[in-house]
Amino acid sequence: MIIGRLLLRFLLVPLGGSIAILVAVLVVLVAEWNRFAALNGDDNSGLMAFFVIGPMLAFSMAYMLFPAILAALIAEAFAIRSLLYHAICGGLSAWISLVTIGALDKDYDLSGEPLIAVGAGIAAGFAYWAVAGWTAGFWRPVFASAPPPPPPPQILPPVERQALPPPPPPPPAAA
Repeated sequence: MIIGRLLLRFLLVPLGGSIAILVAVLVVLVAEWNRFAALNGDDNSGLMAFFVIGPMLAFSMAYMLFPAILAALIAEAFAIRSLLYHAICGGLSAWISLVTIGALDKDYDLSGEPLIAVGAGIAAGFAYWAVAGWTAGFWRPVFASAPPPPPPPQILPPVERQALPPPPPPPPAAA
């Protein structure tokens, strides 16, 4: 059982990471649509930039994924399944990545809108959680059966009360 869950994690974690990357790229491309539309003259070069150059730039900066990979490994190791954890880690890893690309920033102006990058990271964190994060930790069962309820208290038959014997008569007074 645990081997099967481990193998499932080896499939779900990369799938979740790939979908998270796709969601982040789509968020950035939609948010920066005006930049891509400005490239479009009478020809379809803007569409080529949208569907070819944009994703190529995103995947060429794969080193920016390291903070997100670290957050996913921590979530798997400690079975952290919180949506908030994954969304915050996605936004934080996007912000850290944006800060670390200093040399590329001069050529491509990538940090003009850091809010877009952080928003893309949050969306990517949510996408990862939806695919793989909600079942994080192969050693912890997802749908664990609840412990059985405690047995109901036993109802004892009522105890019949017997009348108390009358008190003994007082001793005679000594004369």
